Amino acid sequence: MQNKTTTFAKQICAAQASAMRADKQMICMGLGIDDPKAIFGTTAGLSEDFGSKRVFDTPTAENAMTGVGIGAAQAGTRVLMTHQRVDFFLLAMDQLVNNAAKWHYMFNGQLKVPLTIRLIVGRGWGQGPTHAQNLQSWFAHVPGLKVVVPSKTDAVGQQLYQAIMDDNPTVFIEHRWLHNQHGDVSQIRRYTDRSEPVRVHATGEDLTLVANSYMVLEAIQAAEFLTKLGIRCDVIETTELNVSCWKPVFDAVNKTGRVLVCDSAHQHFSVGGELVASCAEQCFSALKAAPMRLGLPMHPEPTSFGLTSHFYNTASDIVRQVGVMLGRELPLPAKRDTPHDVPGQWFQGPF
Repeated sequence: MQNKTTTFAKQICAAQASAMRADKQMICMGLGIDDPKAIFGTTAGLSEDFGSKRVFDTPTAENAMTGVGIGAAQAGTRVLMTHQRVDFFLLAMDQLVNNAAKWHYMFNGQLKVPLTIRLIVGRGWGQGPTHAQNLQSWFAHVPGLKVVVPSKTDAVGQQLYQAIMDDNPTVFIEHRWLHNQHGDVSQIRRYTDRSEPVRVHATGEDLTLVANSYMVLEAIQAAEFLTKLGIRCDVIETTELNVSCWKPVFDAVNKTGRVLVCDSAHQHFSVGGELVASCAEQCFSALKAAPMRLGLPMHPEPTSFGLTSHFYNTASDIVRQVGVMLGRELPLPAKRDTPHDVPGQWFQGPF
């Protein structure tokens, strides 16, 4: 008998429903939340199940509606807001940074802001400069904000549920290439259990790969290929972008002496840069090679299919960089049978 499967998107939807059943006052709001496409399928059925007073569409006014969401959270309502692109949310940075992130501190811990903001990033099919940015380091830089970057179907529901139930403002950043990712239902983690800020997907003794968001999948593929070459790597996912949670990363680097960070955003002034700096500070005496990072080049994503062919890193780029760190020229994985802006045959995006 075949195991039942679910998808990343279905787990996001199910976690929202579970949270709304647990907190009868919670509301979900967002542009297109009750559309037939249901925000990449992540909000399907919520409006029908919980009614239009608790799940509702919003005007194309990100700044105003985020202000409404923050005000409702301050007043005691648990709020989940969804923005279909992080790029569109930039209109609301003032409300998020100067209000939501600050109130708990400014009022000496007496005020809670139980607000979760889902932001979707992604790429492919000509998304271009203003529809494909990953600005996770912006949010991680702001004290008072919790930033969660999921990557795997088995844990994303748990991670979102825990973010919603946190009484602090949380930014939850999803890569749209992950929404159609399948997973075994039997492996799904209980939503009510505490989620892990750092996840270990593989262990080895030669090198530590650290990744976030979609790059976790590329790092796992690279590690599996490297194992065939006799090179064993850790694969560690930093789900919460918080240095105080990263002790498992430092323990792994102290063991292997080598670390390559695979960031899903731009390389410079990034989460990857923070990881490299922190590993240098915490693991300096154990290092056998300079910590290195892979990220996006420092220019906007082109719209052209041809120009994006070398913009994003893949498992092949990871393997090549591992070879540099080990002082060896390594063979590369075989080319995939899908275009470079499609992660696999299972991907049915973009909407």
